[in-house]
Amino acid sequence: MRQSFSSEATKEGSPKWEQAVSRETPLYQHGEQIRGEFERDYTRLLHCQAYRRLKHKTQVFFAPHNDHVCTRMEHVGHVASVSSMIAKYLGLNTDLTQAIAIGHDIGHAPFGHTGEEILNSLMCHIPDVKAPRKFWHERNSLFFADYIETLQDPDYAEKPLNLTYAVRDGLICHCGEIDEQGLSPRENAGNLYDIKQPGQVAPYTWEGCIVKISDKIAFLGRDIEDARAYHILDMGSYRQLREIVASTLGFPAGKGGNPASRSGRAVNTTVLINDMVTDLCTQSSPEEGLRFSDAYFSFMTALKKFCYSNIYKHWRLQEFQKYAEEVLGCIYRVLIKSQVYTENGNLEQYLRYVPKLASTFCDWIIKYTNYDKQKKEAFRYKTEEVFNIHDKESWEKCVIEFISGMTDQYAIAVFEEIISF
Repeated sequence: MRQSFSSEATKEGSPKWEQAVSRETPLYQHGEQIRGEFERDYTRLLHCQAYRRLKHKTQVFFAPHNDHVCTRMEHVGHVASVSSMIAKYLGLNTDLTQAIAIGHDIGHAPFGHTGEEILNSLMCHIPDVKAPRKFWHERNSLFFADYIETLQDPDYAEKPLNLTYAVRDGLICHCGEIDEQGLSPRENAGNLYDIKQPGQVAPYTWEGCIVKISDKIAFLGRDIEDARAYHILDMGSYRQLREIVASTLGFPAGKGGNPASRSGRAVNTTVLINDMVTDLCTQSSPEEGLRFSDAYFSFMTALKKFCYSNIYKHWRLQEFQKYAEEVLGCIYRVLIKSQVYTENGNLEQYLRYVPKLASTFCDWIIKYTNYDKQKKEAFRYKTEEVFNIHDKESWEKCVIEFISGMTDQYAIAVFEEIISF
């Protein structure tokens, strides 16, 4: 094992340690503590509802009926696997890396990046409440971790996750759309809600940097594999793939519909991940940062362009995007109109014809607003009143955040419930 970054690891005694493990308030203690701070964050994220819902959220292909097509949860598992492998080899903190990786997408909207764009278009006029005017899932992951997701404490009270600074930082700084060589962490901590755009600020730790790069490594190969399953790629696309491999890496890819033939280099998930991880680990150093060789950096850049041209902009996905706009737009309009019914306590009456939506949305506003303080106390919700039902802009933000937590299947089911008679 190379361990060339061991002196840079976020561990007890390192310069960033105290800031990295800091929390808003100390976590409760019960019995002998056998887990470290980052291990506790890992399990807190693993058990939260937003993580569970990732199994039914889009990675690239919407609401897949094929059990073998990647969902958001599987993608998160890939990122966790890749990042922990890199961290272990380089001598960094694998517990911190795993915690960031497992939680990095908990703020993702239904229908993937399309859902993200739809919610952004709906909320672009809403002033900043506690989350941004522009909807971007990295910051929404931080927002969910800080204000939305809860776990029961030993007294059955629902309390926020209260994660460490280093993990929270990794959530908001994980944007995998990197186009530069030599990624290194920033020196200053700072208020994470001062970060206004995705991908503009480097993570605070080397471990966060690893997750940021692993996010990109994980999705490139798998997206191509899933596109094959849906017959998105034609023979011209396969020829283009072979040309990319030959021109950037200097050896041919396998030919024909199965690029894993013996005549050349396979372009599939396992081969791509192995090659990119190996290249990154051998090329990186604390002095030059996390980097790829020039050949592999060119290869990844070309592969990303290939995916955008041949997969993400494919006409079949674009047709579904129009459907997703109808689904989320309809739910948004119905819930925005419900504000007036919260004023007189008749929200349940307004939503009586949409029981699926009513059951979860009514619980949402009890938990996160000033709608019914008695019920909030009875349910033992120890959460902030994040949204104000009497304020139009805050109500709009409340609706957007509720929708962002939906799975693909739940959003579709609610939409069909709304339009069915």
